[in-house]
Amino acid sequence: MFETFKLNIENHVAQLSFNRPEKANSLNQKAWIEMKLAFEQLDENPEVRVIVLSGEGKHFCAGIDLEMLMSVQSVNDIKCQGRRGEVLIKFIKDLQESITAIEKCRKPVLAAIHKACVGGAVDIVSACDMRYCTEDAHFSIKEIDLGMVADIGTLQRLPKILNPGIVNEMAYTGRKVFGPEAEKIGLVNNSFESKEAMMEKVNSIAKDIASKSPLSIRGTKEILLYTRDHSVADSLHYMCTWNAAMILSEDLTEAFMAHVQKREPTFEG
Repeated sequence: MFETFKLNIENHVAQLSFNRPEKANSLNQKAWIEMKLAFEQLDENPEVRVIVLSGEGKHFCAGIDLEMLMSVQSVNDIKCQGRRGEVLIKFIKDLQESITAIEKCRKPVLAAIHKACVGGAVDIVSACDMRYCTEDAHFSIKEIDLGMVADIGTLQRLPKILNPGIVNEMAYTGRKVFGPEAEKIGLVNNSFESKEAMMEKVNSIAKDIASKSPLSIRGTKEILLYTRDHSVADSLHYMCTWNAAMILSEDLTEAFMAHVQKREPTFEG
């Protein structure tokens, strides 16, 4: 189905993994296109209720493929400065939209990170709902060491997740933040001794989420994202509007009946 990703769906949980291990799972142009497509398809798939994003091989993801990054130099062949800028804006926006597809996906996305998570990979995990990592995982806003400003989401999303001073330090220095520190500063929920232990825990959490009302899970993600970007007053008003349309659902009835009958609830997609 995909060339640069592996996908497996079982018990309402989608296991999506970067699959260019020979390149440390760096993302070439095909991978950026496929990532956007994958999250759009998983969003529409009624069998999927939660997504676990991981990496094949030795590393989670080394960010944008350097060959792809260097290919941007070809815009210098365009004589008109305005047209060069136009091409670059489209290039950057296309990458931004591939990552924003993670947020737009209505299903929660759990990132399971081991070893390298650098550059564009930090942009990607910043858009996930939860992050978990191994103790030997390391995070780096690497763009500063390449003479660039991180431009596809890290500087916009991380300050909403971490203490701004921590983000500033990471962005200005490009230093590595390893698993235990990542947990301490709140970049990840937990860090684990091994990938196996991490995946076991992450899959347990994913299974728990998948057992809940899919409609309520999707609504919770929407409300959390809306609240992140709006005032408390605006968010409360939006909450009223959402619940007025959605609260009287079959999921509510099923959850109540299951509780009364002391059984596990069964929900549609």
